[in-house]
Amino acid sequence: MAELSIYKLHFTTPLHISNSRSDYGVSLKTIDSDTMYAAITSCLAKLGVDIPSGGDLGFTISSLFPYYQKDKDATPVYFFPRPLQSKLSNIENADNRKEIKKIKYIDSNYFSTILTGEDFKDFSEKDIKGTYLYKGEIDSDFITSKVNQRVILEDRTMQSEAKPYYVERISFKDYSGLYFIVQGDTSLLDKVLPLLALEGIGTDRNIGNGFFEFSKDKISLNIPKKTSYCVCLSMFFPESKEQLENLMNKDDEKIAYEIRRRGGWITTYPYLSLRKNYIYGFSCGSVFSKETCGLEALGKIVDLRPQWNDENLSHIFRCGRSLILPINV
Repeated sequence: MAELSIYKLHFTTPLHISNSRSDYGVSLKTIDSDTMYAAITSCLAKLGVDIPSGGDLGFTISSLFPYYQKDKDATPVYFFPRPLQSKLSNIENADNRKEIKKIKYIDSNYFSTILTGEDFKDFSEKDIKGTYLYKGEIDSDFITSKVNQRVILEDRTMQSEAKPYYVERISFKDYSGLYFIVQGDTSLLDKVLPLLALEGIGTDRNIGNGFFEFSKDKISLNIPKKTSYCVCLSMFFPESKEQLENLMNKDDEKIAYEIRRRGGWITTYPYLSLRKNYIYGFSCGSVFSKETCGLEALGKIVDLRPQWNDENLSHIFRCGRSLILPINV
């Protein structure tokens, strides 16, 4: 049994999370660990805190996952990402195969079942609620979205011609929101979260997007004592080619991963027209070959600062250190 420390974010205003194409018309519904880590680092700098060398803040976080909570006093339902290529074969049949494929998030009880490799006892077709797998009653549409039209007067190329565009903003019903797991010394995290809650997360924070309240909680998971595989709960940047080779075996069909490019525009004035350097990493839910016996951290932090002749342009740290859990594939 593992007890995980978490932080819950209950958003009090709508939220827009940009995708890799910066398409305002579509918002992601979760936040990657490296994006959250960058927001935390930026707010620490605003507080006048010296960022440690290499960008290591003393803790590692997971990506942000959804949770459902009816009201402030209700027991929350925490969801975990479905490990890539997990087939859930012992509950899959010809009638529900399409519904099984749609599942993206799994509640903590079923997630423990996947980690340990046990059978899905007492499973019912009613437990499949859209993209969620949960035993019990829940509003599967607790994350809603609305598209609004706006007008841009000047873009990054300094063109002044007005043109309309659309922004999708997401909201959370009841007292739901997003949460993340944390491991390590959280003293800097506790110091910065009150400011980040007021600063907001995501796009268009200057017009009120992304404000939240936060609280702490614990999650208990039944995990295997030791396995030959692990599942990533965060964005993962391998420390070296040798480490990656040890994690991957081309002939092992149980290994599953998704590669994503990380980078984007600098959001600090006066460098808004500059792009960060970019790096490719492995997404949350990736499964690798590694002997693991509990919650561990794996990966590295990189500096995506572009080559620019301005000493005032600070480091742009991107955290690719992932939390991993053992999994019996």
